[in-house]
Amino acid sequence: MTKANPFLEAFEDPAHAARYSEGPAKFMPGYRDVQRMAGVLMREHAPTDGKVLVHGAGGGLELEVFAQENPDWTFVGVDPAQAMLDVAAERLGAFMERTDLHHGYIETAPEGPFDAATSLLTLHFLEADARRKTVSEIISRLKPGAPLVVAHASFPSKTEERDIVLSRYKAFGVASGVEPEMACRARDAVAIGLPHLDPVQNEELLRDAGLVGVSSFYSAFSWHGWVGYAPG
Repeated sequence: MTKANPFLEAFEDPAHAARYSEGPAKFMPGYRDVQRMAGVLMREHAPTDGKVLVHGAGGGLELEVFAQENPDWTFVGVDPAQAMLDVAAERLGAFMERTDLHHGYIETAPEGPFDAATSLLTLHFLEADARRKTVSEIISRLKPGAPLVVAHASFPSKTEERDIVLSRYKAFGVASGVEPEMACRARDAVAIGLPHLDPVQNEELLRDAGLVGVSSFYSAFSWHGWVGYAPG
């Protein structure tokens, strides 16, 4: 992320940060599979002792998976919310020996170079220009040919289609055990608070930011994932 956004205040709340791990899997189909797929895509190019940049690392959920599956990787996790980083440090436990958590935005993160990077459930908070700048900052920290794996919410451009996707977002939450009233509030917050870039715009933005070989690896209702590579 490159600047503050309305959601950041909630992430700075220690109580909200402590509950964060309960949320993503209830609203994102295949959430844990996306983390494992990200690991697969990174291992296609990163060495066994690779150095990995995790953008939006607060909470530590994907860091935990990556560390468990790749015992010789080291990590730099970047997040502007200290409360979320505190939760990540607690979750990671012994894995913190291989992890540096950076409090701040990507512009002030270590320069690397890194063998791979991810940005999961983070870029959707940013408007197009800030999103493009953030992706460019990540790319500048990658070795030539290193993969960047991203996954986040992406909505159709047409209002009618977008409303259908948002209804499915709510319905999946209810099917996952979320109380209907809470699922409705979550849908409304997403509809109002997140920029609406459709999947085609998202993919074009990744290319404009400098990624090459961009392709889709995941799509489920309002969620989409892509992998691309640093040029060179």
